[in-house]
Amino acid sequence: MFDTMTITKVVGGLCGALLVYLMGAWAAESIYHTGPSGHGDHAQQAYVIEVEGGDDHGGAEAEEGPSFEDLLASADVGKGARVFGKCKACHKLEDGANATGPHLYGIVGRAVDSVDGFGYSGALEQVADVWTPENLDGFLENPKGYAPGTKMSFSGLKKAEDRANLIAYLDSLDD
Repeated sequence: MFDTMTITKVVGGLCGALLVYLMGAWAAESIYHTGPSGHGDHAQQAYVIEVEGGDDHGGAEAEEGPSFEDLLASADVGKGARVFGKCKACHKLEDGANATGPHLYGIVGRAVDSVDGFGYSGALEQVADVWTPENLDGFLENPKGYAPGTKMSFSGLKKAEDRANLIAYLDSLDD
């Protein structure tokens, strides 16, 4: 069935295909990564648009919305209950019922790292003493950025309205 000549042709074909692949990869690397002059000048911006009153940040400033205090004053507790759906996989609302995260009953105004029976990372104590609405807002926006080293793996709530609604909902749970 297979003789020496057939095996030699198959091995030669595979080696030839490998050679063509490697030469193509080498050619693509030289074309796309070093540029035509060989100095990597492809990364330079070709055209800069001048604007009046340009800033050093490379873009227009973000449009300012209402302040967090205004958002919290007009927060909707019902919408906050829906936003809590993202939290309930790791947190419970019952007093003393810890899950992956500590319980959130009475969190607004509670001391940071104060739930008995939960092993905190210690990163939160370095950024806040009490869970004020402002501290909760900063933490809920970006937990890892607010308290580097925290065990909370949630990426955060980007919308300020969602954070205000959630904080109002959590504040409404306790008397």
